[in-house]
Amino acid sequence: MIETGEFERVGSSRTRRADVRLISATNADPRAEVAAGRFREDLLFRLNTVEIHVPALRERREEVPVLAAYFLRQHSQRYRKHLSGFAPAAMQALLAHSWPGNVRELEHAVERAALMASGELVMPDDLGLRAAAPDGTASIEDMSLEQVESILIRKALARYGGNVSQAAQTLGLSRSALYRRLQRYGL
Repeated sequence: MIETGEFERVGSSRTRRADVRLISATNADPRAEVAAGRFREDLLFRLNTVEIHVPALRERREEVPVLAAYFLRQHSQRYRKHLSGFAPAAMQALLAHSWPGNVRELEHAVERAALMASGELVMPDDLGLRAAAPDGTASIEDMSLEQVESILIRKALARYGGNVSQAAQTLGLSRSALYRRLQRYGL
């Protein structure tokens, strides 16, 4: 069907035509999934005509205020609340959050805030976001596996003065596995 635009319904012998375009999205790397045997290569070739990479929300924080304002207008109307915007501390909390759930998480945080707000401005507590760690970094619950792994590798290397063999041993990795991760994370 994807290739020819033709299909037959189950139990029918009549061939039908369909003019469709497929749009698919994933947060996984399709080529890595093919290499790991979790995705069919022939299907990737059929689907992958035009590829658009959209960076995670944490990589484009300048969009957070615009998206948050849009979601606030939307949910204010939906719940018939008169909200004029975000208190400065609430906006700072939005900008400081790591957004592991991306735009969907932002929308749900703003929807919660629209429901919880008691005044005209959304306050930080209305958002229900976890606070950042005291040193300003996100908590481990808000990080991706890659972010946590990168931090652990940096700490092990710092502990052993850059000695890759000792860091690898501490992390339970072979030297070559650690070198691959160093290259992957640009360390």
